[in-house]
Amino acid sequence: MMTFAPLLLVLLPVVAALVSFALPERLSAWRNGANIGVAFVKLLVVAYLLLQAQAGVVFEWRYEFLPGYDFVLRLDPLALLFVTLSVFLWLLTTIYAIAYFDRGPNLPRFFGFFNLCVLAATGVAMSGTAITFFLFYELLTLATWPLVTHRGDDKSLRAGQTYLTYTLAGSVTFLAGILWLQSLVGAIEFSAPANLGAIPPLTLTLIFILCIGGLGVKAAIIPFHGWLPEAMAAPAPVSALLHAVAVVKAGAFGIVRVIYDVYGIGTVAELGLGVPLAALASATILYGSARALMQSDLKKRLAYSTVSQVSYIVLGASLVGPFAVIGGLVHLVHQGIMKITLFMCAGALANRMGITAIAELDGAGRLMPATMAAFSVGALGMIGMPPVAGFISKWYLGVGALQSDAAWAVAVLAGSSLLNAAYFLPLLYRAWLLPPPPGRPAIAELATTRDRMLILPAVVTAVVSLGAGIFASLSFSPLGWATLVGQGYLR
Repeated sequence: MMTFAPLLLVLLPVVAALVSFALPERLSAWRNGANIGVAFVKLLVVAYLLLQAQAGVVFEWRYEFLPGYDFVLRLDPLALLFVTLSVFLWLLTTIYAIAYFDRGPNLPRFFGFFNLCVLAATGVAMSGTAITFFLFYELLTLATWPLVTHRGDDKSLRAGQTYLTYTLAGSVTFLAGILWLQSLVGAIEFSAPANLGAIPPLTLTLIFILCIGGLGVKAAIIPFHGWLPEAMAAPAPVSALLHAVAVVKAGAFGIVRVIYDVYGIGTVAELGLGVPLAALASATILYGSARALMQSDLKKRLAYSTVSQVSYIVLGASLVGPFAVIGGLVHLVHQGIMKITLFMCAGALANRMGITAIAELDGAGRLMPATMAAFSVGALGMIGMPPVAGFISKWYLGVGALQSDAAWAVAVLAGSSLLNAAYFLPLLYRAWLLPPPPGRPAIAELATTRDRMLILPAVVTAVVSLGAGIFASLSFSPLGWATLVGQGYLR
């Protein structure tokens, strides 16, 4: 089990993908059942792995595909943090997607690539070498493109073209960096930082820029963020997956790996690379928040919010102070839970009431109270209001910035929170305090099984967002696990 558990986690989505591709639309009930069943089994496997990992068990599967180069799947504490997030949200997003689409064209293709996307995200998390990481990183790019272009209209196809242009350019840049480094030190394993002592500092700096620049495309760091708002042409389940656990998180996760598992925090500090990266992350945080404030479309406002929020992870990783590291790692989870809540709610509003613009939110809280209650929790968490999980992330990042003698980063976090409030609170005001426009019919929000499947996943993630904040001190909370990971890096 210790050898094959990581392999099992990537094989299960393959089964779901093959079933989805093979079954025709008239057997959609079988396809839906297989998708939910496999997602649930994968969640049980991860629960078992978490219990074993707490006892100190290490899970690894290794296969030599070229002399001196291994394909490695390893479940270290950081991998388990990301895998747990992806598996939990995969189950909920599967339920949500089934309700969102109900019946429609090309759903076998959609769910097939949907599962391949989750396979790639899981593989990115468990990759034990740089080459393994790159292979899954590219699979994620290719598996996501059919989801972005699912609708097949001109807007979706343009969004898909923009997405591929950015992400493939980033992949080439990242590949150049890791191949250059491997030509100097051999195969790069994530189990310990590479021995970089004999490499000239300028060479190490250039390789670091290539790697972070390539990964920064998927992490939507400025100026490489342009694909993310365009990708909002995708259906709501795709947007939820892109922003919460798949593409942008893969980029941020890769940056954490490069800093801590390839270079090591000592080398990053010696080369003086942490502060410039923290400054770039801070600029992205403020820029994304400012652009979100200018958007009139609900999903685009959420998209620019993601541009800002994902860079909190990069900021925490680059400051390398004890609390900053923990704050960045826990935000990997907290942002995913809160942001998927917001996108699921936005999709439900569009699906049930045709609401896509912020100006159309008037009275939505009275007509769809469960949906808007969940949305409100996610929005307040993004602002950093206690007791939602986002407060924990920002608190640790702020304290960590002071520990790292980077008081300017506290000002960045405060400015971002003010901007977060400026672009989220008017939405809540419209939804709860303004009356619905004349002629808008009342709806029964949870009238049918499909309605409940569309809305309850967001309610679940909203409750989890609250629980992650209220019970943050417990050892099995996201903060508890992020603390375990951070302490391992800082020993």
